[in-house]
Amino acid sequence: MDRSLRLREDWDVRNARARGKAFAQGPIVIRVFPHPDNPIPNRYAVVAGKKVGKAHERNRCKRLVREAIRVLHPSTKPGHDVVVIIRGGVDELTGYDIAYQTLESLFRRARLLEGTVAMRSSELGVGS
Repeated sequence: MDRSLRLREDWDVRNARARGKAFAQGPIVIRVFPHPDNPIPNRYAVVAGKKVGKAHERNRCKRLVREAIRVLHPSTKPGHDVVVIIRGGVDELTGYDIAYQTLESLFRRARLLEGTVAMRSSELGVGS
């Protein structure tokens, strides 16, 4: 995921977590905070607490989610701050396919996706 698409400021992340609408499925929760008057490109933050596991497990889960966001981002509607909270460990978020399918489902429920998604995980050649 490109660094320009990341929510970097602590205040922005806290605001999106507090005021955004929540959607949950399996090991992932997303909080979506719209900016209706300012349709800037979406910005994302990925958060994983210590309950997810040790540092290397948290980092792996965050990498999987960021890669799924990178693929889904071109199909999303602009003007939202999205905080992705990982609540399941490596036992639940076992690979890229699960991260991609879960995020795609959550983005559809949040009405963030426009039309069809360009590429599926099997077309990318990315393994789990």
